[in-house]
Amino acid sequence: MTDLAPSLGHRLRWTFTDGLTLVGRELGRLRHAPGELVAALIFPAVMVVLFGYVFGSAIQVPDGGDYREYLMPGLFAMVTFSAWLGVMTRMAADASRGVMDRLRSMPMARLAVPFGQTGADLLTGLLMLAMMVGTGLLVGWQPHRGLIPTAQAFLLMIVLRYALSWVGVYVGLTVKNDQVADALVPLGLPFTMLSNAFVPTDGMPGWLRFLADWNPVSALTAASRELFGNPGALSGDVAWPLAHPVTTVLLWSAALLVIFVPLSLRAYMRRER
Repeated sequence: MTDLAPSLGHRLRWTFTDGLTLVGRELGRLRHAPGELVAALIFPAVMVVLFGYVFGSAIQVPDGGDYREYLMPGLFAMVTFSAWLGVMTRMAADASRGVMDRLRSMPMARLAVPFGQTGADLLTGLLMLAMMVGTGLLVGWQPHRGLIPTAQAFLLMIVLRYALSWVGVYVGLTVKNDQVADALVPLGLPFTMLSNAFVPTDGMPGWLRFLADWNPVSALTAASRELFGNPGALSGDVAWPLAHPVTTVLLWSAALLVIFVPLSLRAYMRRER
């Protein structure tokens, strides 16, 4: 056991260091393809304008609150849930184009590749959130409960985004090629739309409301509204995930990490053979 501990510690440091190198590689790739980064940053702003002004006048907010304040937590959740889609397409592209084989031929920690991908997504996700926060402030949104609850809301988004990025790693490693991964991207939209992000769920049919209430997008949206002090915070007789949204988001994050980190690492090691 005494000989194993230094070896294990060395491997962890090696993996962490090489993972940071690959984070830099992903960010460098975006520097050479600025259009991709610009599109990723403009998309949240477009969503704010589209949903806030085009749909806002037609949707009644519970308790008569401002729709753009009601909407912003849902858009934050939507951006958070885009994590697995971006990681999935990048992992599938690297695997199908031989980039991953080239990385394996280098003297680097084998597990640094998935850790590097998820770390890079976390940084780009922070940029997207910052862009959306700025746009939201311009259209009248603001948090009302102070610095600590606001920081807690964004921390929940970051934790869940990182957990979801491991879903993207696993799916990207298991699909046949990057064309299949691209075909799966539109599936992310119905998942985010079937929630309380844009409209209240109490007007939905019973079976559809059940799916929406137990959707993790709804939990993150409800938690954000509660922590920001925005309209739409729920009370009374509601589904358990919406009555305890912060706990639900943490449970979803832990479950996704426990399930998909081992699955992703196993899938990566199998592709190596």
